[in-house]
Amino acid sequence: MQKSFFLFATAAILSCNNQQENTTEETTATSADTANTPAATIQIPDKLCYASMKGKDTVMLTVEKFPNVVTGRLAYKLYQKDSNKGDFEGVMNGDTLIADYKFMSEGKESVRQVAFLIKDSIATEGYADMEEKEGKMVFKTTVKLNFLKGMKLQQIACPAE
Repeated sequence: MQKSFFLFATAAILSCNNQQENTTEETTATSADTANTPAATIQIPDKLCYASMKGKDTVMLTVEKFPNVVTGRLAYKLYQKDSNKGDFEGVMNGDTLIADYKFMSEGKESVRQVAFLIKDSIATEGYADMEEKEGKMVFKTTVKLNFLKGMKLQQIACPAE
């Protein structure tokens, strides 16, 4: 009986020692893996601001460019028309911004696509035929965007937040 107890106790002790060694090896491997994993980085976007103030009309555009997305704010205060302001998210195709603009007007939230040609310190709004799809107004085709008669916004220093 003593002999079997001794064998059992020895097996238990050896088992515990092996588990401790394995645990130490796993911890070391995990620490090494963590050391090779790149740390999360905070991306600071390129921020540009544009404005147009003609007569009693004002348009303000703030563009924040990240590597894969462009976000910002857009506000229209047009004389004798409902003003609207909101946020947008989109992409740059070359020097053309195409974005979904989510805004409030007359107490109602709406979404429509906007386009701006951003070149030489000027953001020119583009126009094309639009249609409603899935609850938002979108360009029928972005190939036919026209920037010739679009409102031109000059680059300005961004206001302090």
